[in-house]
Amino acid sequence: MNQELPVRIDDHNIDSDDLDQNALTVVDTLTEAGFDAYLVGGCVRDLLCGTKPKDFDVATNATPEQVRELFRRSRLIGRRFPIAHVRFGRDIIEVSTFRQAQHDDIETDEHGLIVRDQAFGDLADDAFRRDFSINALYYDVNSHTIIDYVGGIDDLQHKRLRFIGDPAGRLAEDPVRFLRAIRFAAKLGFRIDDSIVALVDDVADRIEAIPSARLFDEFLKLFLSGYAEQAWLHLRDTPLVYSLFPSCDPDSSLVTDAMRNTDERVAAEQPVTPGFLVAVILWADFESRCEQHNPDNKPGMMYDIATDTLAVQQQHIAVPRRYSTFAREVWQLQPRLVNRQPRNIRRILGHKRFRAAFDFLRLRGAADPQLATCAQWWEEIQELDSTQQQGMIDALPRNTKRKRRRRSKSRGNRQPSPLDAQG
Repeated sequence: MNQELPVRIDDHNIDSDDLDQNALTVVDTLTEAGFDAYLVGGCVRDLLCGTKPKDFDVATNATPEQVRELFRRSRLIGRRFPIAHVRFGRDIIEVSTFRQAQHDDIETDEHGLIVRDQAFGDLADDAFRRDFSINALYYDVNSHTIIDYVGGIDDLQHKRLRFIGDPAGRLAEDPVRFLRAIRFAAKLGFRIDDSIVALVDDVADRIEAIPSARLFDEFLKLFLSGYAEQAWLHLRDTPLVYSLFPSCDPDSSLVTDAMRNTDERVAAEQPVTPGFLVAVILWADFESRCEQHNPDNKPGMMYDIATDTLAVQQQHIAVPRRYSTFAREVWQLQPRLVNRQPRNIRRILGHKRFRAAFDFLRLRGAADPQLATCAQWWEEIQELDSTQQQGMIDALPRNTKRKRRRRSKSRGNRQPSPLDAQG
């Protein structure tokens, strides 16, 4: 729905007290220097939805170089379309220059993916250049009005995720926009427009052209923002799940439970790590490989199988080494937690990945009563002092199978054989 003139809305629920003071400083500095500047995108959307924005972004007609000149603590980032990051301590305000909606300077690859876009425009151009209508809303802090060129307010009211312009063209420009649609649907509880959903098969093919490092960034946004369970439920019902995680089991209750657990930790402001979710998502593949090639859980072979499992995933999403190592160590601890060899208990309790491996075992126990009993044992022993812990360790069944001592082959100690007398 294109509009030649913007709709200005002054009857809204945005409270000035909810605005970020650093973002207001950026807007004031730009306007005092003679430029136009507005709050834009997700912060306006979230404020209208009654949720606290994670970030505040500013759009302006100042070029990136002009922004950098105005703010001493700023730097330019991005090749495809440079933007400025203005730093206030740990807080970063992203400042983007208005972009043209359509122009001849957009560079695309053979698939239609935008690789370079550095043509500037005005406010209307910028609105039509954005991806979703609900992300193309601007807030004028001086007049306290919402500026809407693309029907974003209507889509917010109907809880609808809709692209601005032709969906096929917008997804060809950047297939990652489908992942963004899933993320917004999970976060806001909105419905993805049918015109977008209909293109998912094509997106699943195109997304393989996206750099694996960028897809890891999207992985973090999808699953570590507090809406992981809903994002996974959306993703697993599409072929995209295999484009991103070719060896996963989409129907695994372990994955769904882990996503829910992650959301609970985010809500409680507890630490979360992508390495744990990597371990969960790839567990089915790792476990299957172990059952086939390493039924005795030999540590060396288990390490090699973990490496092979992670190598397949790396071809699709570039998981940094610290997180892949985390996943491998969690996997390797699983048989040790289950077997509970008395001589290894204290060493396991002191392992740097014990807590994560224990949480992993507890999740596995949700579908296996035997593992649940084992996890309960580990939960109890953590709460005891050293003497009480030793009591639990002593109560474990011992492996009574002893290794046979090999006899010395020294001839000096050998008893004479009857054959020795035969000469």
